Amino acid sequence: MVTIIFEAHGTTYDNEAHLASGHNDVELSELGRKQAKELGERYRNENLDAILCSDLRRSYETAEIAFVGRELLIIKDARLRECDYGDMTRRPSDEVEREKTKRIDVPFPNGESYLQTTERMRSFLKDLLKNYGSKRVMIIGHRATQYGLEHLIKKVPLKEIITAAWEWQPGWIYILQEIH
Repeated sequence: MVTIIFEAHGTTYDNEAHLASGHNDVELSELGRKQAKELGERYRNENLDAILCSDLRRSYETAEIAFVGRELLIIKDARLRECDYGDMTRRPSDEVEREKTKRIDVPFPNGESYLQTTERMRSFLKDLLKNYGSKRVMIIGHRATQYGLEHLIKKVPLKEIITAAWEWQPGWIYILQEIH
C-alpha cells in the first residue's frame, strides 16, 4: 500500500493568460512561486518518503521551491506529464476544455488522448507500488495526472472526471493498494 498526496503545480504564466499549456514547458508565475512556498509550509511537519513530479518545469519548480532545504528526494518522471494537446497547445483554455470529452479515446490532433495519459499513469503507479510499498509520497502534477489517479485508484470513469468542475484544494489523498 502506498499513500499518495496529490498536489497541483503552482500557477503559470500560461494559466494567467488562459492558455492550455499541455507539454509547453512554461515556468511558474510570481503567484505560482508564492503558492509553491505555501505548499511547502503546509507540509513542513509531514513525513514524506519522496516527492514525485513531472519533468515539466511548472511541476518540478513547484517541488523544488516547496521543499528547498529539506532532505527529500525529488524525482522527475515524464509519465506524470499533462496531456499533450498537440496542435491545440497554447490555445485558449476554454477552447481546449470544450474538446476534452471528444479526446478521451481520440487523440488531440498531433497529440494524445486521455486513455493514453491514463496508460502512462498506470505504468507509473505499477512502478510506484513496486518501489514505494508502505511509503507516503507526494505527487505534484497536472490535471491529466489527477485524472489518472481518480480513474485508476478510485475507479471513476474518465468521462465523469473530465467533465466534472475542477476546484483547487490543499491536497488530495489516494491509497494505492493494487493496480491492473
